[in-house]
Amino acid sequence: MRAKKNPELDVARNSGIYFAIGLNIMLFLSWRLLEFKTYDKDDVVVDVINMDNEIEEDIPIVNASTPPPPPPPAAIQENVTIVEDTKDIEETIIESTEVGQEDAIAEYVPNVDEVQVEKIEEEVNVPFSVIERVPIFPGCEGLSNAKAKDCFQEKMMAHVAKNFRYPEAALELQIQGRVSVIFTIDSSGKAVKIKSRGPDKVLEAEAERIISLLPQMKPGTQRGKPVNVAYALPVMFRIATQ
Repeated sequence: MRAKKNPELDVARNSGIYFAIGLNIMLFLSWRLLEFKTYDKDDVVVDVINMDNEIEEDIPIVNASTPPPPPPPAAIQENVTIVEDTKDIEETIIESTEVGQEDAIAEYVPNVDEVQVEKIEEEVNVPFSVIERVPIFPGCEGLSNAKAKDCFQEKMMAHVAKNFRYPEAALELQIQGRVSVIFTIDSSGKAVKIKSRGPDKVLEAEAERIISLLPQMKPGTQRGKPVNVAYALPVMFRIATQ
């Protein structure tokens, strides 16, 4: 069988070379397109100015009249008059008050009669339970010590019941409890140094007010001398429930 085409004119024989050449050409064109740059062009209007006449302005020359500087001040001449001293000034001599080794110190021995010893009476608080003679509450006079003690406590309870007043603020807030009051019956028979401790300040103030109303008593005695007597009293604040 005979070939229909001339083998020397076969195009497919050099297809690889043609492909490489075409590829290089396309790459070159692509690179040039990527590197191509354009710039904006501004419209510039060029006008021609014809200068027929040049105008020159004359600047006037001004002569500034500067005043001359003021003359320097004249030197002040001071007339110094020398006055002779007419009074003699006495110099004050200050003597040293330091004591040296040559100065003798007089020996002084105090006399025993010159020494006065003052007796300071100490304020002693004797508890109510151990006092020799308890304070006498008004109305308990002429009783023995034991009966006077019982009478004192009965009168104290009656005094609290008579002057007791429940504070309205404590009633509104439903505050109740026990207030411990500690006070002193001094050597003149008055209730002093009143202190209290309880569940609320309102109840403490009411308990201290009741004790401050105590009448003056006959003071308690220890070894025949009036002394301060410490006494403690509980005051109960309780709201009655219906």
